[in-house]
Amino acid sequence: MKKPKQPPSLRQAFLKAVLGFVSMLPMVIAVTGLVALFKSYVTPEMLSRLFGHGRAADIAIGTLTGAVSSGNGALSYVIGEGLLDHGVSVYAVSAFVLAWVTLGFVQLPAEVSVFGLRFTVWRNLLTLLSTVAVSYLAVVTSEILA
Repeated sequence: MKKPKQPPSLRQAFLKAVLGFVSMLPMVIAVTGLVALFKSYVTPEMLSRLFGHGRAADIAIGTLTGAVSSGNGALSYVIGEGLLDHGVSVYAVSAFVLAWVTLGFVQLPAEVSVFGLRFTVWRNLLTLLSTVAVSYLAVVTSEILA
């Protein structure tokens, strides 16, 4: 008869959490540095030229920039806050955050090698369409409820 598996001790759980934090620390530092560079070199005028051409255009641009610059979901909120501080619309920021987390065009070669081309194309196409729809509906819903 098998013995039931014991849950990890508090010490083991704490050690695992500390190791996870330490392994994520370089990425947090790098993104913080990138946000600082972004705030230094990207002016509000540059962002207003890129964004601010209506809801559909902001969602499209936010989705494409998020998909190209994918990364850790928690870090996208820091970047999104910086974009909002520079006057970028909530539509663009919500699309950016969703695409950052779900699309990730830079990871396509690895995804194709693991899951195959057909699955990867369908997943990314459906994710792209749902990102656009969800980002729009999220902002509209929050405006209705606010």
